[in-house]
Amino acid sequence: MADPVKEGRRLHRSFGGLALLGILLVVAGLVGLVYTGVATLTSMILFGWLLLIGGLVGLVHAVQSRGTSYFWLGVVVAALNIAAGVVVIRHPHGTAEALTMFAALLFLTGGVFRLVGSVVVRGPQFGWTLLQGAFGLLLGLLVLFDWPHSSLYVLGCFFSLALLFDGLGLIAVGVGGRRIVSLVSEQMTPEGTGLDTRTEEE
Repeated sequence: MADPVKEGRRLHRSFGGLALLGILLVVAGLVGLVYTGVATLTSMILFGWLLLIGGLVGLVHAVQSRGTSYFWLGVVVAALNIAAGVVVIRHPHGTAEALTMFAALLFLTGGVFRLVGSVVVRGPQFGWTLLQGAFGLLLGLLVLFDWPHSSLYVLGCFFSLALLFDGLGLIAVGVGGRRIVSLVSEQMTPEGTGLDTRTEEE
């Protein structure tokens, strides 16, 4: 059976590591919000490398499964991922412009559907859905009217916000976990359990 004290210390360090990682992500998110252009370029390059590595891994798996009915499908999907990754890495600015346009159209269509749906259905969440639709429509129009200049900051802003909120979540988990482990460890000590240790000392 594992030593509860050692296990508690190990969990304490693990949650501390999560909190430290969260702090690093929060710092990276804040820096990205200040330098959105750099964050956009960084996110595009990372996206391209993820596509490229994913395509290579998929190609290896496809080669390993040759002879099956999914071989050619795996090869085609892997080749498309590799090609897309190469294009994104070589042309990050053009990719950012295309993805920003796609995001603006998503905001527009989502906002219109929410507005129409809230007016037609008029459910219990009518006001909230109407507000969401109006916000999505306004955001899509703002991004679209400022395109392609908006591609310099929109994706970087989203990427930085994702890092920021992920970091805050990790900090909350890490700090909360350390407190729980500390409370449990205190309860498992002889002082916390109320056991009389004088007989052992004698």
